[in-house]
Amino acid sequence: MILDDISWEIRPGENWVVLGSNGSGKTTLLQILAGYLWPTSGEVTVLGERFGEVDLRVLRRKIGWVGSFLQAQVPPSQKPLEFIVSGKYATLGIFDTPSPSDFEEAAALAERLHCQKILDLPYAVLSQGEKQRLLIARALISKPGLLILDEPCSGLDLVSREQLLSTLESLGRDPEGPSMILVTHYLEEIMPAFGHVFLLKSGRCTAQGEKTAILKPDLLTDAFGIPIDAGRENGRFWCRVALKG
Repeated sequence: MILDDISWEIRPGENWVVLGSNGSGKTTLLQILAGYLWPTSGEVTVLGERFGEVDLRVLRRKIGWVGSFLQAQVPPSQKPLEFIVSGKYATLGIFDTPSPSDFEEAAALAERLHCQKILDLPYAVLSQGEKQRLLIARALISKPGLLILDEPCSGLDLVSREQLLSTLESLGRDPEGPSMILVTHYLEEIMPAFGHVFLLKSGRCTAQGEKTAILKPDLLTDAFGIPIDAGRENGRFWCRVALKG
């Protein structure tokens, strides 16, 4: 049993963070939400569409995904603009015939996410931060109702991380933007736009709700199995192992 007794509702306009140690079931939970896995029991409804009553291939086009598993499948020679456009068709590579407006929309997204200077470069030579921004642009071109971010800051240096987090904060404050789910291991990556937290431990939810009520030392200590101290400064949270002595 990977996940058990999970009950979770995300209301329109809410942005959530999923926290838990390695092996707690975070990625499995995301794959279910994105329609790539089917639960052995229970019910799943995403964007008003209930599993078993909807074509998951169609539903996936309404869900944006930013994660390392997708990044690893991008052809090294892929040009960034074509990569962004491919998100409109939920494919890697373009197998349909995009319209000029598709490329105009992709260019506008690239500028919004500060990618406009790399559009002539092959994907293989881009930095990790540039690749992550392109993944977000690709996810946004289909105007998703839900954007899943699976450790988007993994592998980024401090400057690139803060630039990406600033982008996520801007998206989170856009009234026309998608609801977002962010998986991270680090409390300092939880920007103010993310108002709710879902804590996972060994496949079960140990706590969920508004982040100010969840990001407490006792709840985090229980979820991660080690003594943790946590606090808040300038609107950002932090945590550290509570060492004795």
